[in-house]
Amino acid sequence: MFDYVIVGAGSAGCVVAARLAEDSDVRVAVIEAGPPDSEPVIHTPLAFRQLWESRFDWGLWSEREPGLGERRDLLPRGRVLGGSSSLNCMIYMRGNRLDYEGWAAMGLPGWGFEDVLPYFRRSEDNERGESYYHGGGGPLTVSVCRSMHPLAGACIDAAGDAGIAASDDHNGPTQEGAGWFQFTQRDGRRCSTAVAYLRPALERGNVEVLPDALATEILFENGRAVGVEVLRNNNLERLHAEREVIVCAGAYHSPHLLLLSGIGPADELGALGIEPRVDLPVGRNLHDHPIVVLVWLTDQPSLRTAMTPENVALFEREGRGPLTSGFSEGGAFIRTRPELDAPDIQFHCGGGASIRENADPPIAHDGFTIFPTLLTPTSRGQVTLRNALPHAKPRIVHNYYMTEDDTRTIIEGTRVALEIASRPALRKLRTADWAVPESGSDADILAFVRHNTRSIFHPVGTCAMGAVVDAQLRVHGVESLRVVDASVMPTVPRGNINAPTIMVAEKAADLIRGLPPLPRATPEAHAGLAPA
Repeated sequence: MFDYVIVGAGSAGCVVAARLAEDSDVRVAVIEAGPPDSEPVIHTPLAFRQLWESRFDWGLWSEREPGLGERRDLLPRGRVLGGSSSLNCMIYMRGNRLDYEGWAAMGLPGWGFEDVLPYFRRSEDNERGESYYHGGGGPLTVSVCRSMHPLAGACIDAAGDAGIAASDDHNGPTQEGAGWFQFTQRDGRRCSTAVAYLRPALERGNVEVLPDALATEILFENGRAVGVEVLRNNNLERLHAEREVIVCAGAYHSPHLLLLSGIGPADELGALGIEPRVDLPVGRNLHDHPIVVLVWLTDQPSLRTAMTPENVALFEREGRGPLTSGFSEGGAFIRTRPELDAPDIQFHCGGGASIRENADPPIAHDGFTIFPTLLTPTSRGQVTLRNALPHAKPRIVHNYYMTEDDTRTIIEGTRVALEIASRPALRKLRTADWAVPESGSDADILAFVRHNTRSIFHPVGTCAMGAVVDAQLRVHGVESLRVVDASVMPTVPRGNINAPTIMVAEKAADLIRGLPPLPRATPEAHAGLAPA
């Protein structure tokens, strides 16, 4: 018998487990479908692409996307301790103040920017030290870029020449501007939530991790969640939770497990022979940040040839050099229209020639890539069951670019990326266009976008606060069941979502334990650290 049973040892689950286990009288079980994170390749940042479609990945693909010319899209998701924080690009980005103010305005108390900033800060051990915006001494190491690839630097310089202001901290007072990113790395190695949170928690002796265990169903008695059925070593087992079941399986798999357990649209569940328990819009409201892949060739050395003996030795000796790169080392945030209150496009700049996944073989040339990223999608998709078998992968469709707002914004963002690439800092490095639109017309840009878009792997919203869970992340209509991960975000933050997911988990741990919220991050509450 455990006090808490957590489904998923990913970006959120590791955090929740570690925080709950701070109470020595509590016993926590963590169910993880994948293996331990013991392979060295997981901890070598530039090797992240090798993890996709491996045994550490769920191997998900979208259904045919109508906005992408009926193409299917590869959707890497971590199936390993640390979850997607063990195979992502490690960019540490919180989003914009207005994202969280928007959540609060939806009637979700405790989720405004000044409410959540203390939880960002609590998680963080920032290499730059403690400040009003950053924490010091937290479990999660956040470091400056230790690669600083010249091609990424040239992209940042070109963005400045194109009129985008410089930024030395996209998580500081102003998100807008161009500059280097920070990363969840420790001494140049990946600092996943398994490294930062779970491993230290296991030393306390009151956390039990069950790897290679597939959660098949949430168990209920009299409307209360009392445990989870798992398939492990070809045997079905039941883990009982004295206090709560906490689902931390991510924006695709959390709704999948709820649906299998009878929580979701009643008509869809009944059609699959699943007895509906609570009729909720589980799986709806799926949205993500689509990116466009723009590539130019160069005669300068790129990350394509980074795996040299010299660079391996530098990485192993000092934790520096190109092997510490997460590919997109820097970028920019812009507003495509001056009347907007916050950025609607992010640029990720990579020191190599990327390709659209599931396209041609890797490019055998040096190059650089600029990824215009749609930050504020208004299109919505859904996650649904393929059938009632727990092993069956969910049906996923994002419906990218299905609104006029989305197409207008991504066309303009792509146009700005082309302008950046035309500036002297990059123009002198270009030897050929590889993946660019036929012309600068709206029609040609949109045609290119539809053929060269892919996910940047930031899915949210499928168990959204307000619709599926309340502001304390409790599932409507049942007792002792919460969802804690990116699926509860009602709208996607403007930026990479791993840091916001960790923040949600930090805050959820206090909610679960019944602790008072951390003091709001007002200048008065942080007089010594407040911004000037």
